[in-house]
Amino acid sequence: MTEPIRTLDEQDEPALLRDQFRQLLRYRTLLVTGVLLGLLGSGWLALSGEDTYAATGEVSVRSAASDPFAAGASADKGINIGSERQTAVSDAVGTIAAGTLAKQGDTVEVGALLSGLQVTNPPNTLVLKFAYTGRTPEEARARAQALAEAYLEIRRERTEDSIDNMVDGYRAQLKPLTEQRDRLAEQETGTSGDDVTSARANLIVAISALNQKISELRALDTTPGYLNKKPVAPQHPTGAGLPLLLGLGGVVGIALGLLMSWVRLVFDPAVRSTRELVRSLGAPLLGTLPRERAAAHSLLAIGRPGSRLAEEYRAVAFRLAYDPSFTERRRLLVTAPRGDNDMARAAAANLAAAFAEMGRDVLLVEADLRTPSLAAELGAARPGAKGPRWATGQQERGWPADSRANVDVPGSGAFTLVAGRRTENVPRALTSAPVSRILAEGGRPGAVVIVLAPPVLSYADAVALVDRVEGVVIVCRPREVHRSDLERIREVIGAAGGSVLGTLLHPGYGRVDRRARRNAPRDGRGRQPAVQEPAAPPARYGDPDVAAVHGDPAETLGLRTVDEGHGRGGRNSAAGHR
Repeated sequence: MTEPIRTLDEQDEPALLRDQFRQLLRYRTLLVTGVLLGLLGSGWLALSGEDTYAATGEVSVRSAASDPFAAGASADKGINIGSERQTAVSDAVGTIAAGTLAKQGDTVEVGALLSGLQVTNPPNTLVLKFAYTGRTPEEARARAQALAEAYLEIRRERTEDSIDNMVDGYRAQLKPLTEQRDRLAEQETGTSGDDVTSARANLIVAISALNQKISELRALDTTPGYLNKKPVAPQHPTGAGLPLLLGLGGVVGIALGLLMSWVRLVFDPAVRSTRELVRSLGAPLLGTLPRERAAAHSLLAIGRPGSRLAEEYRAVAFRLAYDPSFTERRRLLVTAPRGDNDMARAAAANLAAAFAEMGRDVLLVEADLRTPSLAAELGAARPGAKGPRWATGQQERGWPADSRANVDVPGSGAFTLVAGRRTENVPRALTSAPVSRILAEGGRPGAVVIVLAPPVLSYADAVALVDRVEGVVIVCRPREVHRSDLERIREVIGAAGGSVLGTLLHPGYGRVDRRARRNAPRDGRGRQPAVQEPAAPPARYGDPDVAAVHGDPAETLGLRTVDEGHGRGGRNSAAGHR
């Protein structure tokens, strides 16, 4: 049992990611522009910026201690390394360092001095790393050392000031105790008593404790820290070199290009992927045609040896042949969304040739009565077998009855063409009874009717035929069709009683092919004439085609009129006989 053609699964996340990445890569100009901007910016930074040098010194911070070698002594006692780091970059340190540098002949303001300083603290250490960036190696070394020494100096001064303040406080407490002790000593000499002696002893103990504390403060080691690593003059400038800057610029440029591509993608009304095309049109993708340079010179790819384009048309024809929606009616309407009809014209002719190659009786109706050109363009087909006989009966004169012709495809067979003709009232001609009878021929066993209609959004001709040709194939270029156009096509065809069988993506013509088509000679109506191919070799007497043709037996044209009244010898053409 043949299952209907299904659309793509919208829940396939890897496929969605691939589609989005492909959509971004469509805008190669924006990607290249972003990369160039990144490279130019990084090159400008590398070449225009001045060379800078960085010198680094390391200071180990310690607290004041009475006996640093005692058991249980801790070096980080009372040290908040975060506060010390803030002190190292303070204006107080900068003022002392600026004074030291001024004595060495380097006059610099405090703000300018601190602007080149960076103090960091390695994790789980009591070390402050002083990194200074200067214009010359000696300047960087001298300023880094001056700042490190200034930090140690101000920390020593603050420790000593704290000790002096505490000593002054103890002395302030000691003074009244000493005076009271002296008074009690005078009273003890004059009179004797246990109370006076006891009070005097207590004062002596308190005075001794305060004196001991003062002695301990005076004995503290007030060394604020050590300069473990003295700054040295750097040998090479700091910062990223030109190669590294160019690499970073390239990475930033790629990110900028992707951002610009994403913004362009958001505001792009065109179809961005095949998944979006399928979702907007509500029909599957029948195939994507490859680009061939030979396709710009001839309409038919079927019959051309080694043609990938012909193989794709055959695959689309086989897919339609086993589609239940098509096999029920065997009538197909081929059209484009808008613009020129070259893509749909090529698709209709090649699908007709592919069905003829499958042994079907094919009738190709050119319903483009505004710019008909199939008869001239299909004249390039080589002569071959005769067209189907079911479409060659005698009907009334006038279009479309008198426009039938057989088109021979080399090695594939033949199909019947009802060539279009310019008419004044196109809608009346398309809805006439003769056209309806021709389209009804698709009901014959083994018959296929393919109708080429003008762009569905440019003219209403295709819509007028949908009620009789229900199956529609849309031929479009993926980068030129808009999502709104596809949604409108789906609504219009559905309202007219038809259904879209699928979409055929046409790659368009390359730059060389477009130049060749633009420079090719044209006729009075602006169309390119059919390419004249070498004549077929003379047929031998007794061949079926020769026996069926009256008149000159060597005369065989690629495009033969079927309903012609008289041949060259005054008789009907053999294509008109069943």
